[in-house]
Amino acid sequence: MAAYFESINLHGFACWMRIQAKEEEEHAMKFFEYIIERQGKVILEAIDAPTGKWKTPKDIFEDAYNHERKVTESIHKIVELAGSEKDHATTIFLQWFVKEQVEEEASANEILQKLKLIGNETSALFVLDGELGKRASK
Repeated sequence: MAAYFESINLHGFACWMRIQAKEEEEHAMKFFEYIIERQGKVILEAIDAPTGKWKTPKDIFEDAYNHERKVTESIHKIVELAGSEKDHATTIFLQWFVKEQVEEEASANEILQKLKLIGNETSALFVLDGELGKRASK
């Protein structure tokens, strides 16, 4: 998504997406480290590449928002499983992700809603691009 934004000269959007990708990698590593700490075995499998083809920035943020909702659903399923297994440590560990997903969904949805309001207003898109370019890593 960042590469797509770079290709259409929306560098602020690209910046936002690069920072988002870095955060997602950090979240994945939390799972990795937790599994190791619990003497589990980490098995990494291939994941599907994102489409890479969108018509508008709004389409990208619809995909991003829907992906965050899918991640939230997956985390909730893991929380339910941990609870049914009476794995209290994992239930506690997962609470950070439950809270984080509220923020992740809200962040993607906020930008999506702005893009819906902007519609075809190019000047407003550039204003939003500047706003998103100010995002800093946590």
